[in-house]
Amino acid sequence: MRFIVLSGLALLALAAPAFAQSDRSIADRLPLFAKNNCQQIRDPGNQLFCGDPTLAAAAEKLSAAIEGRLARLPDRLPAIEENAMWVRQRNLSCGIVGQTAIRTDEFDRVKACLLKVTEERAAIVRDPDFDCLAANSAAGALICADPSLALAETELNGQVLGLIGKLDPTAARFAFAEYGRWTRERDRKCSLIGKENVPLQELETAEDCLAEHLKRKTDEIRAAKGDPKKVFGRQVAARIPDTDAVDFCAARIHAANSCGNFLRINRVYALDSQVTEQEAQVTGEIEMVVLAPFNMCSKVASSCTGTCWDARTGRPQSAANQARSAEAFNVTRRLRIQRTFAFVKAADGWRCREDELAPVNSGTASGGS
Repeated sequence: MRFIVLSGLALLALAAPAFAQSDRSIADRLPLFAKNNCQQIRDPGNQLFCGDPTLAAAAEKLSAAIEGRLARLPDRLPAIEENAMWVRQRNLSCGIVGQTAIRTDEFDRVKACLLKVTEERAAIVRDPDFDCLAANSAAGALICADPSLALAETELNGQVLGLIGKLDPTAARFAFAEYGRWTRERDRKCSLIGKENVPLQELETAEDCLAEHLKRKTDEIRAAKGDPKKVFGRQVAARIPDTDAVDFCAARIHAANSCGNFLRINRVYALDSQVTEQEAQVTGEIEMVVLAPFNMCSKVASSCTGTCWDARTGRPQSAANQARSAEAFNVTRRLRIQRTFAFVKAADGWRCREDELAPVNSGTASGGS
């Protein structure tokens, strides 16, 4: 089942392997510590989940709830990011700071806190309404606040999942990328980009736009009568060389290189364009969010972000200087690149190369929010 890979990514935040020696006194209080090789886990909170049977059982229930959540979301990758941020907050709320070892006299309190918040989290994640309440975008907040929009989105999501479930893994990967592009295009057309912190009453003018988008996409899927090939994969060229064209090209590059296992395209902007009758060059800015760790100088980095990265400066670096680096990006890290895309006019629109994002003009890597 192709969803298992994505489910596993969501659980990376709960058990990220590392290689640090645990405090022996804590290890002695964890019955499963030796059996589960917990000394390889760097995060003190995750060590407790690894070595304590009660916490391990709670984590298993949470994992099942996460898998259920992923199965009901067409675009499951934002849920991975949200889960990683929750783990950070979980640790802080229970008094775990960074990789500082848990004191022996704090063991019972920390364990009880981790158990409580994990059980509460599992109950919340199992609730289908949670995906609405966890919305971290302006469009998501508007949809969550309007029952008719929420119902329309739920119907569309169900239709999309039903169609993608009929595709082979490769076609499904491209379909998920296309669905993500629909969502970004919708937010651009409805003027909702960068308005996450704007009061809802100031966004009400976008409600009709969102309703129209949801209805149009749902009608398209109904008209396909269960045939996913009538919905996904039909467009292989962009209509005009603009922001949508950059997004279209970047999404297909990510799908071709299985980048969705590691990165999600968050936002796309066109900064400049030079267009002739048959050719065009469009410089775009692409913001991506890290969903699973990958080496800063690896095939994933070059294919999916267009460059190697310098761990110290957070900026692009040549492969020659980074070849021996073992540094990896953490989950929720944000990468922003600028790249000039070359388009050629064809009979069906504007086409670009779809091999990888390299080379990039510039880029920055910043901490997750």
